Amino acid sequence: MTTAPKAIRSLRMPEPDNPPALPQDRLQRLWAWGMAASGMSYVWRPSTIEGIRQILTYASAMGIPVGLRGAGRSYGDASLNSEGICLDITRMNRILDWDPTTGIIRVEPGVTIGQLWQYVIEDGWWPSVVPGTMFPTVAGCVAMNVHGKNQFKAGTIGDHVLEFELMLADGTVRRCNREEDAELFHAAIGSFGMLGCFTSLTLDLKRVHSGFLRVEPIAAHNLGEMLAIMETRRSAADYLVAWVDCFARGGSLGRGLIHQANYLAPGEDPFPAQSLCVQNQELPDTFLFGLVPKAVMWRLMKPFVNPPGMRLVNLGKYLAGLRQSGKTFYETHAAFAFLLDYVPSWKNAYLPGGLIQYQVFIPHTNAEAFFREQLTLCQKAGLVPFLGVLKRHRPDDFLMSYLVDGWSLALDFKVTPRNRQRLWDLCAKMDAMAMDAGGRFYFAKDLTLSKPWRDRFLSEERVQRFLELKHKLDPQNLLQTDLYRRVFGTRPS
Repeated sequence: MTTAPKAIRSLRMPEPDNPPALPQDRLQRLWAWGMAASGMSYVWRPSTIEGIRQILTYASAMGIPVGLRGAGRSYGDASLNSEGICLDITRMNRILDWDPTTGIIRVEPGVTIGQLWQYVIEDGWWPSVVPGTMFPTVAGCVAMNVHGKNQFKAGTIGDHVLEFELMLADGTVRRCNREEDAELFHAAIGSFGMLGCFTSLTLDLKRVHSGFLRVEPIAAHNLGEMLAIMETRRSAADYLVAWVDCFARGGSLGRGLIHQANYLAPGEDPFPAQSLCVQNQELPDTFLFGLVPKAVMWRLMKPFVNPPGMRLVNLGKYLAGLRQSGKTFYETHAAFAFLLDYVPSWKNAYLPGGLIQYQVFIPHTNAEAFFREQLTLCQKAGLVPFLGVLKRHRPDDFLMSYLVDGWSLALDFKVTPRNRQRLWDLCAKMDAMAMDAGGRFYFAKDLTLSKPWRDRFLSEERVQRFLELKHKLDPQNLLQTDLYRRVFGTRPS
């Protein structure tokens, strides 16, 4: 009989006709970040590469699927593996190598975006691409190939990965870059953890000469004006993002506030050492002149997290934006990048049902008509998104790319027991509209996409290449998640 690896020897390796039970003390309920989905999993948190290998070996012998999980910051079910094993990599969080002269850094998979920027900023560097929160792991970001407010210019995080080491389901480790094992390199980035587990990642960072960005807010009176302004400004902007008031109707449909941000040139900041100091970048943990801890803010938000309340909040934000429009100010990198982190645990205001974020990527020529129809459909259904965020995008060359030369509008919907089915039905209608407009979907956000739409947005040929590669690298189909089973089925064909 095969001997169990030392780290898991307390778990008996399976014998013929006598499969052992998984340890109940490992069983936990894990939640999607949006709290609209959850699953019971047997959770292991290895701290070494060998620990990952041992868990994969044991799971293979048991015939139990393994799902990979970083910080669990995906809105949907990408990090859930119900009734299977969850391999949580957050304890593998060391900086392995850092060169402050070139801005090249090598990290373990569990290093977070927050750890990353805090480690490098005082040397005059910033991550080239970050999502709207600093808490995801680098491995999770690369597995989803996340984008930021500068995707139209800097691309995705995958565009700044120089190399990685990937452990396959059988425990072997492959070293991949754009020259060596290039097919796997371009497939694993954005593969939502279905081809292997990153064990190290090497990235290039962005040189910055100040801890500040120059930020200009621009009010837009409707969707058409917003798209036109952003398109005009994108060649000169380093970052460009817009908030959309999804409650506005008629001639004001899609109104909102654009923010353009630019890096400061060398010498423009008279005191760069101070502005680049970590403590001067940290988000404040209090408000109202430092008297009230931000930890209580979500409780103050909760009475407004309903249609009447959010209509009022959106109106107030738009009117404030009109007064701010054109008035340039300076903001730290962390404050501009991580707006979602300003209010700790803000998602709790959406309990008990949680929230979903619906985000599709639409080609430029179809974007305005699609977003108009989408917002109108939501309003007619009585399911108006509480938050809308518009961004400009460019394509990339990764196998499972969700990107287009166009736009995305991310919409936050509150989930309740009464509206859940209506909301899923609305998402299905928007899926159909998106397919007709040449749209694509982002698995880091998705919770509602069904399998029939898969081939249409990724193309049948691309899906087949992905499934063939998965079958080659993972013939037992060991690596699975709830997302994978929902969209791809239980086994590649």
